Parts: sequence; structure tokens; C-alpha cells
Amino acid sequence: MTTETATEPGIPSASDLTDPTARPTTPPTTPCSVVWCCGRPYVLEGRAGRARWVGNDDRGRPERLSNAELQRRGWSHRRAG
Repeated sequence: MTTETATEPGIPSASDLTDPTARPTTPPTTPCSVVWCCGRPYVLEGRAGRARWVGNDDRGRPERLSNAELQRRGWSHRRAG
């Protein structure tokens, strides 16, 4: 007998975060989620339809990215390197 728990889409399970080969294809959708992109953290702010990933560019200036732009640049749940 196995016990499986359902998770919400976009929310990684504990095994996803520890398995280096597990790579989700879309960023999380929960507000205040944090992901890494280009070595910098980005936080999801806003509500559905208007949500943006907010962080800083390489010069420390505020930067907002859409889900599509975040996916094009590449992202992960953990800081690279």
C-alpha cells in the first residue's frame, strides 16, 4: 500500500527540491514564491493575471519579469553554483 499526496500545480514537493534531476517546466504560481534567475532571487508579487517576478538586475536596479521572460532566461528553485 502506498500513500501519495496531491500537490498544487507550481508548488514543488520536498523530493523535487532535493532531486537535482527534477526540473519543473513552469515557475510557481503562489504569491511570495522565490526562484533564482541569472544568479539573483526573484519574488512573485501581484495577483493572477497581473503577477510579476520582482528582483534586481545586475546593477542593483529593480527589475520585473513576466513568467515567459523568466522561463526564457532560465530559473530554478535553488541558487546555482
